Amino acid sequence: MVLKNLLPFASGLWTETGALLLFFFLFLLIADRLRNTKARNYPPGPTPLPFIGNLFNLDAKQPHIHLTKLSDHYGNIFSLRLGSLNTVVVNKYRMVKEALMDQANIFTGRPTNDVLKRIMKCQGVTFNNGYSWKQQRRFTQSTLKYFGVGKKSLESSIMEEYEFLHQAIMDTNGVPFDPHYFINNAVSNIICCMVFGRRFEYTDQRFLNMLGLLSKALKLQASVWIQLYGAFPAIMDLLPGPHKDLFSCFEQVRDFIKEEVDKHYEDWDSSSPRDFIDCYLTEMQKRKDDLEAGFHEEGLHYSVLDLFVAGTETTSTTLLWAFVYMMKYPEIQEKVQAEIDKVVGRSRRPRIDDRANMPYTDAVIHEVQRKGNVVPLSVPRMTNENTVLGGYFIPKGTQIIPNLTSVLSEETMWKSPNLFDPHNFLNTEGRFEKPEAFIPFSAGKRSCPGETLARTELFLFFTSLLQSFSLSPAVGTQISLDFKFGMTLSPKPFKISFIPR
Repeated sequence: MVLKNLLPFASGLWTETGALLLFFFLFLLIADRLRNTKARNYPPGPTPLPFIGNLFNLDAKQPHIHLTKLSDHYGNIFSLRLGSLNTVVVNKYRMVKEALMDQANIFTGRPTNDVLKRIMKCQGVTFNNGYSWKQQRRFTQSTLKYFGVGKKSLESSIMEEYEFLHQAIMDTNGVPFDPHYFINNAVSNIICCMVFGRRFEYTDQRFLNMLGLLSKALKLQASVWIQLYGAFPAIMDLLPGPHKDLFSCFEQVRDFIKEEVDKHYEDWDSSSPRDFIDCYLTEMQKRKDDLEAGFHEEGLHYSVLDLFVAGTETTSTTLLWAFVYMMKYPEIQEKVQAEIDKVVGRSRRPRIDDRANMPYTDAVIHEVQRKGNVVPLSVPRMTNENTVLGGYFIPKGTQIIPNLTSVLSEETMWKSPNLFDPHNFLNTEGRFEKPEAFIPFSAGKRSCPGETLARTELFLFFTSLLQSFSLSPAVGTQISLDFKFGMTLSPKPFKISFIPR
């Protein structure tokens, strides 16, 4: 009898709960619709789903190619909603130039989301904004210059590291191996000498582990799981998945950096700076009353992390693509080696001054950068104020994706846009000539601050390796141009033989 009397009450309670849940869901749906109502004359684009936007409209394995194809339908400027961020994708050189260079002051912002807030706390240089970004960037550039970037002394540091790399490769005795670890370590050691005041051996497991964590994190950062975290951070925090691995990777890398900073405190002398960390510690003292500039210990950790990402991953990945293309096109490799032999010979190592007399080799390196397309979607920007781009209204706070893939493969800007062809960078007389659409380091006020360092490393490592070795794939294997998409676009793992010449 009691149970019979409770049934109507329970049924009514369930109906009331269901009604509340339905009302709550409808409220969220309406709020999402109102929050994402498009402004008048906003760029067209595919219709987003409630809450998650266009996350599942994209091909997660090759979004740069998919976005380029979407421009065929929606035009060179189109919109998406990625999680909670209203996003505008800008395609082709003319439009990217108008945004990043002609309206440079408006497109200098960096978008913030829950992923970046947790990983970087929007500090350092890359994901910082406003006054703090300007101060951190100015300090970083001047400090790197102080320690050799843009100077002749940098060349000797790179060539000293090359000798360690050369010996490590010689020790393989021509047996095929995965070059990723050697190259990553060698390139990273250049920035390590400036940041930590020392290099790390190729057998240093602690350092190799850090580089591995960094590579893993950059691959994870572009996954759908991370996009979902940006849309539903509170829910995703409760769930297992790759997003937890991403945060763990960055936490471990930060622990490594913190240990190195703590060592510097022990014998730091502000009057005699040994490296970037020493200079930053001094700047922290000078700017302790300027809190908005962000010069504090946490800011130091994130600035060093920025330097590692910018100074390690992109350059080492470009060199890996260079190996792939030289094995894929041995006739081009032979032409490069012939030019090296003619200009440099075998009795000395290449120098940066040789570049002017090596147009074909220079063209090949640039073509590797163009086709390797290591940062295919650049680093996202954000508008600092309302603006008009290509006739469309772009509101303040809109995330901007400059699609560099569309620029580096634009048919009207390149002689052979879809082929690996060094003649894209050579004029009819065989002299090196760089088209204006060559912007792999992005453009404008947010262009990569390490461009000079990267270009110097690429030339010296590439020419020195091809002077010393011939590159060939493992017997019985086919050279693949397949890639892995992450924050950087890298070749799939491969093995290579370095045969002494």
